Amino acid sequence: MALSTDTAAPTPMMAQYMALKRQAQDCLLFYRMGDFFELFFDDAKMAAATLDIALTSRGEHGGAPIPMCGVPVHSAEGYLARLIKGGHRVAIAEQTETPAQAKARGGKTLVARAIVRYVTAGTLTEETLLDSRRDNMLVALAQVGGDGAGEIGIAAADISTGRFETMTCPIGDLPAELARLRPSEVVMAEGSTLDVADCHPFDRAAFSSARAEDALKRLFGVATLDGFGQFGRAELAAMGGLIAYLDHAGKGTLPFLAPPLRKTSGGHVAIDAATRESLEIVATMAGARAGSLLGAIDRTVTGAGARLLGQDLSAPLMDMATIEARLGLVQLFHDDATLRDQLRGALRALPDIGRALGRVAVGRGSPRDLGQLRDGLGEARLLRERLGRIAEPPLLLVRILPALDGHGALVDALARALVPAPPTETASGGYIADGYDPALDELRRMAGDGRRAIAALEAKYRAQTGISALKIRHNGVLGYHVEVPARAADTLMAPDSGFTHRQTLAGVVRFNSIDLHEEAGRVAQAGAHALVAEAAHLEELIAAVLDRKADIARAAEALARLDVAASLAERAAEGGWQRPHFVAEDGAGPCLDIVGGRHPVVEDALRRDGQPFVANDCRLSESDRLWLVTGPNMGGKSTFLRQNALIVILAQAGGYVPAQSATLTLVDRLFSRVGASDNLAKGRSTFMVEMVETAAILAQATPRSFVILDEVGRGTSTYDGLALAWAVVEAVHEVNRCRCLFATHYHELTRLAETLPSLSLHHVRAREWKGDLVLLHELSDGPADRSYGLAVARLAGLPQPVLKRAKDVLARLEAGKAKTGGIAAGLDDLPLFAAVAMQEEAAPDPLLAAIDAIDADALSPREALDHIYRLKQLAAERRPD
Repeated sequence: MALSTDTAAPTPMMAQYMALKRQAQDCLLFYRMGDFFELFFDDAKMAAATLDIALTSRGEHGGAPIPMCGVPVHSAEGYLARLIKGGHRVAIAEQTETPAQAKARGGKTLVARAIVRYVTAGTLTEETLLDSRRDNMLVALAQVGGDGAGEIGIAAADISTGRFETMTCPIGDLPAELARLRPSEVVMAEGSTLDVADCHPFDRAAFSSARAEDALKRLFGVATLDGFGQFGRAELAAMGGLIAYLDHAGKGTLPFLAPPLRKTSGGHVAIDAATRESLEIVATMAGARAGSLLGAIDRTVTGAGARLLGQDLSAPLMDMATIEARLGLVQLFHDDATLRDQLRGALRALPDIGRALGRVAVGRGSPRDLGQLRDGLGEARLLRERLGRIAEPPLLLVRILPALDGHGALVDALARALVPAPPTETASGGYIADGYDPALDELRRMAGDGRRAIAALEAKYRAQTGISALKIRHNGVLGYHVEVPARAADTLMAPDSGFTHRQTLAGVVRFNSIDLHEEAGRVAQAGAHALVAEAAHLEELIAAVLDRKADIARAAEALARLDVAASLAERAAEGGWQRPHFVAEDGAGPCLDIVGGRHPVVEDALRRDGQPFVANDCRLSESDRLWLVTGPNMGGKSTFLRQNALIVILAQAGGYVPAQSATLTLVDRLFSRVGASDNLAKGRSTFMVEMVETAAILAQATPRSFVILDEVGRGTSTYDGLALAWAVVEAVHEVNRCRCLFATHYHELTRLAETLPSLSLHHVRAREWKGDLVLLHELSDGPADRSYGLAVARLAGLPQPVLKRAKDVLARLEAGKAKTGGIAAGLDDLPLFAAVAMQEEAAPDPLLAAIDAIDADALSPREALDHIYRLKQLAAERRPD
């Protein structure tokens, strides 16, 4: 906010605003004024631009009008959503007393205001501000060790549900972990050197491992953290920063957080950000859910289930026992269609109890949220009974079913206390059921009797005055009053009429009377007491819910897991998908044996167009672990590469896969170098991005990894590209020794099959028929006979003159290639790449060696002159004749 340096004292309101704005710092300040939140100065300009609302002015400051805009309090959530989406943070300054209370303090005292909450992207709980089918993660980062080294502590929480996890990772793995979490907001200590985009700096003192341990003990009411796991300094520092930030955002009100779940960097498949983007696991490259793997397989019927499915796909497992447990639950619902339909029908009607609990925990819960907890937990108990009758339940079902039970007393209390459909607002009451509290029922009866008496008064006054249009109305300013048309007001204006004039408007005149005043007082008093009684009951119910918040959160997780399993079973039944089989490596080494594999997203798109998907096998083993795939563009190479990576993700996430069968050993890291784009923000061209990603693969892939590489080297000249592709293939084969699919247009690479024993050649089939190219999308053994580039160009609609010219140029190039042996001439004599061998050391440069040997500080003038002559002699020897 740009404030004037004018020394004139600001008005009391502006002084109060400025003090609050200093607290809000970089947040937009929502300053409550009656029924509006007002914004001033630069805040107003930014908000008006983002919200597309009118920018006005109010008074002056420093001799200039004060920019101003505002939004109604009753619709503030919609405006908040747009501001948060626009990248802003908002501080809410509410009136903390009524005008009457301020007046009672003396004179024309300004109503007190205070910031009651900071609204940021990672601290949202409101239903209208969140995507029901996606997590909303807040992440705190803490670094232990020197710059560019050491380890990173990650604490991540979704306060809308209480999900809380922590882990430690090497600094090089941080981008991959952030890509997995997809945080809405990231915070770290002020002055941190971590290179994380859009990260918000926060008080460095909060990121103290010692302070964090005490804060965690207080938060969870424990004497030691040993029951949660052994946390390192980096994890504790990150958790401390996250809790302090939440305390700051909530102005002392902390949300519900489940005990921290400690994850390990090796507990799930490592997938870097570039791979996630190219495989479009949970979102397309454009950021849309539709068109991603998640969008293609998601058949969940609850928001919690959709969020959990996204988590599963983002972090495929490395623990075979847990994978098999998930698969066992999916198989139960896959094999029993009736049970699956019954479960999905029951789940479809469930409210999102996890997020309802989150709102209640931060003090933003409503009677409707309590009603959702009542209904959700009640249905969970029925599901527990139904699923508990299964004769031979799978292991995972046995583990999660107890979480659905044990809420009977709370459900019964909520059922007795609340009306069937509680409202979201409490101001008007009416959410506590009749019969729950006799005293409340009596207050309601009294208020009802009073309203009936007022109705009787209305009839009496009509008869008494002869004015049939007379009505008794109510508003917030006058309370109950008599209203008559202006033309009939003279009768009531008479001194002996018994009515007192209150207000004259354009078409009506309003009056009061002694009888009406007395009845209105009785109604108001009874109504006010009833509201207080309802509010007290609401507090009691909220306290009862919070006493069981951890158990409720476990029930929400169990329901989500059931939804995910039933969803995966439904998708598998739709597409004829099969359960994958995992085998131990033993002495045979890693394998990936997929028969009839299909790409789930592409298959869906083709099905909508009435076209079949051509399935293909992928059978990688220790002796045949690197496939070199050639063939024309649009022939299906990229689809084939991606589909096998997606099948690995689905299998290790615990789902069925789109294949006739799939047998594999666990994949520890998944890499995809498929397509690239410029990163102009970091000054990287397409080719630079490609090389950075390829370098990361060569540095990190292990024999247990699965790598897909598409067209490595295509972003530079033919010779450079072929040379790089050749060296990368050799490195993957000889050094990384991982399972790899390598698609290329460099047919010269097929020569590597003669020297690399674990490399085999494959191609996607295509045929030319009567001048047209027919793409068969089938994978066959052996290299492609040619690229069919001109035929693909013809399909793309390139003009005939251009195609004819290209054909002539191609003929000349191929003729020259035949004479010279082609661009790969001489590669047969190239020694096999071996990164493990010692590189041949370059001969030392005598000139540089002589310079390095000089101790300049110890030279006499004579010795310096001798050295100069010696260096000139060495320089002369280096010059060509």
